[in-house]
Amino acid sequence: MNESAPPTSFTPFDRPVRAAFVGLGRIYDLNMRGYVDNDDVHVVAIVDPSDERRAQRQVDWPEARAFRSVEELASSGLGVDAVEVLLPIALHEEGVTQCLDNHWHVNLQKPMTIDLPSAQRILDAARANDRQLRVMENYLFYEPLRKLKEVVDSGALGTISGYHLKMVASGRGGWEVPGDTYQHQFEQAQLGRGTLLFDDGWHKLSTAIWLFGPIREVRAWVGSTAVVPGVEIDAPTTVLWEHVNGVRGVWDITLAVDMYLRSDYYSNDERWEVTGRRGFARVNRCTGRGLQQPSLEIYLDGETRAFHALDDDWASSFRDSGRHWLRWLHHGEGPLWWGAEEATHVLRVALAAYESSTYGGIGVDPQSLG
Repeated sequence: MNESAPPTSFTPFDRPVRAAFVGLGRIYDLNMRGYVDNDDVHVVAIVDPSDERRAQRQVDWPEARAFRSVEELASSGLGVDAVEVLLPIALHEEGVTQCLDNHWHVNLQKPMTIDLPSAQRILDAARANDRQLRVMENYLFYEPLRKLKEVVDSGALGTISGYHLKMVASGRGGWEVPGDTYQHQFEQAQLGRGTLLFDDGWHKLSTAIWLFGPIREVRAWVGSTAVVPGVEIDAPTTVLWEHVNGVRGVWDITLAVDMYLRSDYYSNDERWEVTGRRGFARVNRCTGRGLQQPSLEIYLDGETRAFHALDDDWASSFRDSGRHWLRWLHHGEGPLWWGAEEATHVLRVALAAYESSTYGGIGVDPQSLG
């Protein structure tokens, strides 16, 4: 694959960006937060085939025009600069290439796509149309994780000895998720891209790469648990990896179907822990509210320091990620989090985990996948 970054001839905007939302499902409620009360943007259009969803979201943007499809928006003659693509993963390639072919910059919901050939076609479309493609990663804007990275980068923990991530998906708690969302996820799982490892897990692999850089080897054991007849969840699963810098990580994915988890969003409990030669730092929660402890704790020289005042509302990370993208469109400098190359590496690592598990947990170099 030729995974060089899409175009470098970007011209920053000197006026509010004219933006459209393509897809108005559950995740819209989080992604739209970066657009609210933001002078960098003017929302001009909302797009979704559902009459009910369009009517519901029109309340947020009364001046925006509503369309059933990207084709309908494109043929309307309405001026659009950038789109927030919030489609089911299986529709990413078609939807994103349509938007790029209309010469719109794209902020894409993760995961990027389901395989490398599809990713390459998206990158080719971005390059051919000289448009910017971003695969947004809101976890990189979650304040407790940002503080964790500051601690790691400062050297306060000493040389890093290891990295551990625990993720527990529960079956009770959280907000209501529409049935068609679950249907799309189950169909995706039948294609070998599980909800926990590939979909939600994209965030976990992203944070590992963000913290410690590219990954050179992945080993995995992907499990499966039937929750109702015909529906299986990809847990228990264990993924191990080694970064190019030698740091090793392990990620434990567990399913607790009957566990109630307090959450304003999805019922998912996550914890990160980085251990150095002098101490460790851990983030105790993110999406849900499992451990009712400070969201970040640091143990160093026999003392524990707790951070109580960090913004640990998961939704804030979506707000700040969206603001970063819209501000970037006005200056064009610095990281996109993620640009095309970084997002493709995340995809490669996820695919390497499946490849490893298929062959009994062998080590797989993500760059060897073609």
